[in-house]
Amino acid sequence: MKKLMLVTASLVALGAAAPAVAADLAARPYTKAPPMVQAAYDWSGFYIGVNGGGGTSHNCWTIVGGLSEGCHDSTGGAVGGQIGYRWQQGPIVFGVEAQGDWADFSGDNVSTAFPGDRDQTKIDAFGLFTGQVGYAWNNALLYVKGGAAVTDSKYNILGTVTGALLASASETRWGGTVGAGFEYGFTPNWSFGVEYDHLFMGTSTNSFVGPAGFLGSDSIKQDADIFTARLNYKFGGPLVARY
Repeated sequence: MKKLMLVTASLVALGAAAPAVAADLAARPYTKAPPMVQAAYDWSGFYIGVNGGGGTSHNCWTIVGGLSEGCHDSTGGAVGGQIGYRWQQGPIVFGVEAQGDWADFSGDNVSTAFPGDRDQTKIDAFGLFTGQVGYAWNNALLYVKGGAAVTDSKYNILGTVTGALLASASETRWGGTVGAGFEYGFTPNWSFGVEYDHLFMGTSTNSFVGPAGFLGSDSIKQDADIFTARLNYKFGGPLVARY
């Protein structure tokens, strides 16, 4: 009987204490959990880098007056650098860039008009001045570009049998370019990419001069396809908070 009364008294005491405990718990201040923050790569800022690769230039020679001498491809390697600025709005990335490369593109063909001559084209350097627009998936960027291009070209007429230089001409030629590339940020400030560019260099007339003086003039049509790998360093803060 005494045990029954003790259990009953204990239950009554616990029932009386429960509202007080609940009141104490409700009175405690509630702290909201902080929002989750995701680190996002930011492509905005100035960058500088190096590039290397190769390409081919297609060249068609025509004697002024309409007689074709045929076409040839000049191929070789290229190495250079680039500098630019990008700014990002959401996933869209805009940019401007200047690129300059030393090149060693060379090729020739036997003239269809004068079989005793071999026509040779060499590109020693090229430059690109372009605008860009791209789409970013965090630290991956796909972009297209377009603008102006310039090539430093030299043209030689060689003896087919002897290889002797008969006449030459050189020029700095301006044209246009379009291209596309993919770039990946593998650290906060460093990125690696690949790029393709097509150069539309049009047609220009060149006067050839040899040891005996003026030899003649050719209209030379030129374009080029260039493939490069690129390594860039971007200045400034690479990460932004995204909620």
